[in-house]
Amino acid sequence: MTNGDYLFKQVYDYVLHRIELNEWREDEKLPSIRNLAADMSVHRLTVLKAYQLLKQENKIYAKDKSGYYVHSRAKSNFENLDNPIISAYVQKNHLSEIHQIPVSYDFSQALIDPNLLPNRYLSDYVKKVFDLYSKVLSTYSTIQGDGELRETLAHYFVHHYKTITPAENLLITTGSTQAIHLVAQAFVKARDTILLERPSYSAAIDIFRAQGANIVTVDIHPDGYDLDQVEFMMKTHKPRLFYLNPTFHNPTGYTVSAAQRKQLVQLAEQYRCLLIEDDAYHDIYFDQEPPPPIYTYDTSGTVIYLRSFCKYISPGLRIAVMMGHTSLIKSLLAVKSLADNGSPLLNQKIFLHYFASARVQQHIEKLRIALQIRKELMERVLGATDWRWTSPNGGLNLWVQLPSHVSTEELLAKSLQQSISFVPGQICDPLKQTSSWLRLSYSYSNEEQILQGIRRLIDQVHIPL
Repeated sequence: MTNGDYLFKQVYDYVLHRIELNEWREDEKLPSIRNLAADMSVHRLTVLKAYQLLKQENKIYAKDKSGYYVHSRAKSNFENLDNPIISAYVQKNHLSEIHQIPVSYDFSQALIDPNLLPNRYLSDYVKKVFDLYSKVLSTYSTIQGDGELRETLAHYFVHHYKTITPAENLLITTGSTQAIHLVAQAFVKARDTILLERPSYSAAIDIFRAQGANIVTVDIHPDGYDLDQVEFMMKTHKPRLFYLNPTFHNPTGYTVSAAQRKQLVQLAEQYRCLLIEDDAYHDIYFDQEPPPPIYTYDTSGTVIYLRSFCKYISPGLRIAVMMGHTSLIKSLLAVKSLADNGSPLLNQKIFLHYFASARVQQHIEKLRIALQIRKELMERVLGATDWRWTSPNGGLNLWVQLPSHVSTEELLAKSLQQSISFVPGQICDPLKQTSSWLRLSYSYSNEEQILQGIRRLIDQVHIPL
């Protein structure tokens, strides 16, 4: 894609998104070509090209010497697509639409098989918490999070990464998705430019789009980023932030090297761009530990670090932590107070006592082995095809490329009829372009389900779509 095509796509998506959200209503006048070009830092011809395509698609119409307006049929065009399942996620990128469809072979959920989680041990800690804190159900947590838990996590980060992390610089959130919401609400206004990896975590795409952000993208590869591209985007677009997932990246499984992590911090400092490091799978490695988080190279308050423990310890407790400079945490606290006035105290106390136990490390070590076995089984079955992927050294997903003639959106609709689900690559693309890539999660299904389900998926590709 040329730079001109890329900018045109950004303008097109931005206008379409405003109409989809009903922020620009039927027969409402759109911003002039001059004004929108100035707001988005693009040439007027780029805006004109986007408006003309939207006009051809009956999303907008033109009035002579007056400008462009939202077409009365725009909404009906969104609501009357041929396939209700496909339209639900292709138009809105809502991964939840797929998750809500019950299937026998679920490769769409980047979650741990409940049978691999320490359910019995956790029940022991529930009783322990009620014995230690008799009023826990009668008490709110502080907005910032339970002090005892923050102190424990601060000690954990110092012990593991040799960086001083005061408890005052930590904020407990109700899962990592809430953490991303808080970042978007605290630091991004409508039309602010942000950087996202391409592909990227689908929930983050949805959140930043809903906030009205102007999204520009940086490609991620098996060996990390093209740092010249990163610098060009930071210098040209002056983004408010760069949301990135550099460790066992979702959806690709790629891991960014330590050298690139250091350089990313330098670029962020130089161009005054906040780095939002989402680290959900750091402990789920197979052969060797990943590099230290990006935040460990930060000396000037450029990084906000999001660490989730939910997926592989206790999904139902929804515990994540944010770490950042004091001024950043203050901004996030103001938004958190409006969101829920503090995450549930009971959940934090249960997590605290299990996380601080010797059992948790034993659990994680066994979990790594079980997930590696499932990953290798999925790869063996896929080995019978000409599909391509880079085998990850951790995380929960395979990022797989099918032959170019295969539409993964059509394949999903067909596979759902056979009780198989996966994530089409388009969902993970901030630009929402048609893709031959798909994400297969090996963590939620057991070995027999992987064996049978992947074989059935392969068969679906071999049957004409």
